[in-house]
Amino acid sequence: MSDKPAASLRPITEADAEGYRACLNRVAAERRYLAFTEAPALPEVKFYLKAMLQRGLPFIVAVDPQGQVVGWCNIHVQPQTPHRNGFAHVGTVGMGLDAAWRGQGLGRLMLQTVFDTAGRVGIERVELQVYASNESAVKLYRKFGFVTEGVKSRARKLDGEYDDIIMMARLRPPKTEPQSGS
Repeated sequence: MSDKPAASLRPITEADAEGYRACLNRVAAERRYLAFTEAPALPEVKFYLKAMLQRGLPFIVAVDPQGQVVGWCNIHVQPQTPHRNGFAHVGTVGMGLDAAWRGQGLGRLMLQTVFDTAGRVGIERVELQVYASNESAVKLYRKFGFVTEGVKSRARKLDGEYDDIIMMARLRPPKTEPQSGS
């Protein structure tokens, strides 16, 4: 283990927008783990973050001892609209961690933290997509009960290299209403 001081986890705030975006950009620049290769513009990040906070969705950051955002994990639920109903129980995981902070158990802690919140806000199904080349992430997700629901073969071609996308999900048992005696 490293003698580096541990990062801490906390709920994200609107004041974290720039730090979150910077971390997102660092991970995206690696061109291996995320679906994009650079972070969205700061106004888009602020809009997304504000919407997540207003809806009370699970969203945490990992911060180093100096307060710099070094990772994030969230579960996004698509807003319900009159023409798109029936999916309020489904969330999608998004997460990332700066390279220097990987392999220290932070990913596991971040996932556990957002899952603890997910049940309280009614999320029963959590989905994600992960590149097959990201073997450590696939292994972590399996430890959390995610199962493979499908594979998109050669779904990404970046820098001349193909990568499959593994579609995974984790289900919570549905809450059952007590049966009335008849």
